[in-house]
Amino acid sequence: MADKLFGTDGVRGQANSWPMTAELALKLATAAGRHFRHDKQEHRVVIGKDTRLSGYMIENALTAGFTSTGMNVFLLGPIPTPAVGYLTHSLRADIGVMISASHNHAIDNGIKFFGPDGFKLSDEAEQSIARMMEGEVPLAPPEQIGRARRFEDARGRYVEYAKTTFPHRRRLDGLRVVVDCANGAAYRTAPAVLWELGAEVIPVGVEPNGFNINGDCGSTHPATAAAKVIETQSDIGICLDGDADRIVLIDEQGKMADGDQIMALIAKRWQAEGRLAGDTLVATVMSNLGLERHLEAQGIALKRTAVGDRYVVEAMRAGGHTLGGEQSGHIVMTDYATTGDGLIAALQFLSAMVETGQPASALARVFEPVPQRLVNLRYVAGTTPLEADEVQSAIQMAEGELGGDGRLLIRKSGTEPLIRVMAEAIDEARLTRVIDDVCAAIKRAI
Repeated sequence: MADKLFGTDGVRGQANSWPMTAELALKLATAAGRHFRHDKQEHRVVIGKDTRLSGYMIENALTAGFTSTGMNVFLLGPIPTPAVGYLTHSLRADIGVMISASHNHAIDNGIKFFGPDGFKLSDEAEQSIARMMEGEVPLAPPEQIGRARRFEDARGRYVEYAKTTFPHRRRLDGLRVVVDCANGAAYRTAPAVLWELGAEVIPVGVEPNGFNINGDCGSTHPATAAAKVIETQSDIGICLDGDADRIVLIDEQGKMADGDQIMALIAKRWQAEGRLAGDTLVATVMSNLGLERHLEAQGIALKRTAVGDRYVVEAMRAGGHTLGGEQSGHIVMTDYATTGDGLIAALQFLSAMVETGQPASALARVFEPVPQRLVNLRYVAGTTPLEADEVQSAIQMAEGELGGDGRLLIRKSGTEPLIRVMAEAIDEARLTRVIDDVCAAIKRAI
């Protein structure tokens, strides 16, 4: 179990199927509670969740597991993932937990852990917890069983903190903002923050029912917000995902800006302000080659990591860097947050609009991206289609054809049974040919 339980972002799967069952959540919390117990007077854990129906089941199972080891549980209710990281540290908790499958469909769910410093757990800590689950975990004596209670002030605390990341004495007065909360964890916090800072807010995706999270809305379906921006003649659209740790922006013309463009803008501004530590941006191997070339021209280094915001954060902490993220929209700013925070990233972009007086369209196209194409191919879990001789041969031929003018990246998703095939090339005809040939070989192997 130890080598299979945790993926690139905690434990994730279809609800009521292994590993996302109440039974496993109970065992996981019991092991995690024992792992984080220290010799002090009170042991605390905070638990947040998004709006999936299965969140109730998993929340109750985790609560039982943690209290059985003597942990006192603070239940935060629906709240963004970055808020859990913030409150874990703020409340001096031993551990924080977010119940969410992020951008996945409503039938999925996941469990993410944060350490007492508010950062996600290392691979080593996760494996230690997984190994502990394989044996008998000592429980607390009856008189030391933990308590559980709702922490009613969680959302308010995060709202007030998020507002402090916006420049002092600046306001959003006069800006009309569409915010698509994906019927997810930020459906109350994001509109509240933007409105309290002065914006006219047009909310989308703020009616969760347990089943509609990420459904034709949010960062995975930005066309919904784009249409609303055009319809309402808004200045900008903000698209969050189910747990609000990633963002996609829509300018006033209805055009989308991904995480690469947002990071490029923030990096340029922070460099000018002396806030970009080491003049370095940390991003993953998925970020566009155009971003790398643009940063190089600006005297900014790009440090690449494996895919996953946790690996971005690890590289940032190791190198003392302050800005990093993913093309998909995870933007990590360690001056403000311990993990990706879509809302706080949006506030950084909005501050640029307010301070420069420029429209979103003038700020959201910082560099010209190299043509890039990403194809997701679903496969049967447990099979190894990438190891097929035909696939390996197709990959070698594609790499040879791209040469030094492009990139080919093929990997399995760490959160769902998908093979992601990404290629970049200046010549779009060559790009299409390479992608089609490789994908055809993989499909035959599947």
